[in-house]
Amino acid sequence: MNIYEGPELRKRPANFTPLSPVSILKRAERVHGHRIAHIHGDIQRTWAEVADRCRRLASALSKRGIVKGDTVALLAPNVPEAHECTFAIPMLGAVLNANNTRLDAGTIAYILDHGDARVLLVDTELSNVAKAALEQSGRDILVVDIEDSQGPGGHRIGSVTYDELLNEGDPDFPYKLPDDEWDALALNYTSGTTGRPKGVVYSHRGAYTNAVNNVISWSMPHFPVYLWTVPMFHCNGWCFPWTIPLLGGTNVFLRAPRAGAIFDAFADHGVTHLGGAPIIMSLIASATADEKRDFTQKIEMMTAASPPPASIIAAIEELGINIIQVYGLTEVYGPAVVSAWQPEWDDLPKNEQARLKARQGVSIELEEDVLVLNPDTLAPVPWDGDTQGEIAIRGNVVMKGYLKQEEATETAFRDGWFWSGDIAVQHPDGYIEVRDRAKDIIISGGENISSIEIENALYTHPEVALVAVVAMKDDKWGEVPCAFVERTEGASVSEDELIEHARGKLAGYQRPKRVIFDDLPKTSTGKILKTELRKRV
Repeated sequence: MNIYEGPELRKRPANFTPLSPVSILKRAERVHGHRIAHIHGDIQRTWAEVADRCRRLASALSKRGIVKGDTVALLAPNVPEAHECTFAIPMLGAVLNANNTRLDAGTIAYILDHGDARVLLVDTELSNVAKAALEQSGRDILVVDIEDSQGPGGHRIGSVTYDELLNEGDPDFPYKLPDDEWDALALNYTSGTTGRPKGVVYSHRGAYTNAVNNVISWSMPHFPVYLWTVPMFHCNGWCFPWTIPLLGGTNVFLRAPRAGAIFDAFADHGVTHLGGAPIIMSLIASATADEKRDFTQKIEMMTAASPPPASIIAAIEELGINIIQVYGLTEVYGPAVVSAWQPEWDDLPKNEQARLKARQGVSIELEEDVLVLNPDTLAPVPWDGDTQGEIAIRGNVVMKGYLKQEEATETAFRDGWFWSGDIAVQHPDGYIEVRDRAKDIIISGGENISSIEIENALYTHPEVALVAVVAMKDDKWGEVPCAFVERTEGASVSEDELIEHARGKLAGYQRPKRVIFDDLPKTSTGKILKTELRKRV
């Protein structure tokens, strides 16, 4: 033992507090309680009011028996109630499971079962799919209806509404921080790119770290006005539900991103920041004259998912919106790599600036390391912008692991790294650029789609002999699934018939948008050459 390990230097409540996003709300209420926290249509609430509602929700759930380690599922678009759940549920030590609103009932049922959900809060617009999921699941859980006054309505399926539940709660509920910052905070499911979705578990420490890192990577000032175009079910909104209150900012909610609504928010609410996949950039760039509104403030936009074309970046920036690109996965809390801007690039031609911004970049400031490694030798690839390897990440902003899947977790964490499955190069300046997806993931409008899942669905048609699905470029969605099919001998199934066949087995965004009948190229061992098919589309 050295002199710095004595009992007088031990950790104690006065000098050591577990890192948790829960602590962010307490400060936001004390320091920024009078500031507007939520804007949703004609609804406006201050941070003091939001904190009150969060305590009431936590208290009401506690009275209903929810305790540390319980899973509380959510199925809702970007509404204030979804944001309140990001604080209220962790206040109990419970785990928030926010679900993709585009999922089919069967997948939602699987998630409810796999995550042992005890509560489901559901927006009434999604009540039909939620009801079907609950029937398939067979779980006896508390269902809470979110009746959004700004939404299209829908029928109730629960035993209590969100507002009724709040009325059960104590506004002075004495919540506390987690006993251990490594405790689970959120459960987010992958898009099932290799079959069944995997449950990615976040810790309080990781979520807090990434919430703070967002401020650094984006050079965010105090009092931002943040427009919610990133779904809060995507990596808990890239941890921005906790970043915005940290800065005393304002959340402007959109149930669904539309060009007109986005420009209205720019003009009416003074939006300063927003995020989203390249499809959101395309929405803004292709807005009609009727949809566009003038705005005077400088707007910062963070984009991720499929790499945005340099031309789209240039078009967005002509509107007065500055772009920063990030790269990440569900397993790393959203952004883990940022296309950090260098001041010496300011004088470069605009097209060259756009090209540089289209690269994924370097590790975020509070991530320990991100490199492109040779997956066989584990050595970093040369920084030559040409040699390909796999993106590997390690540090505090990496998941705890996959729920109930020890083998998959060990595989993902091989040799002290999280292996992303994405193929990239590393340029001489250290910036990473994604070149391909090792698992044939299709990213459509920010959603990850499994080519294998689509192939399996099409294989159930009796006239399909062979099928391979690859990404096809699409002006609106970035990428959409394209299926190459070999028919069985004498078969005459058509493109429309196969797409209709997929309707009963896949969610709308997963269905192939085109089916091409052709002989599939194969290796000598019979493996289909998807690289050749990509060239064809």
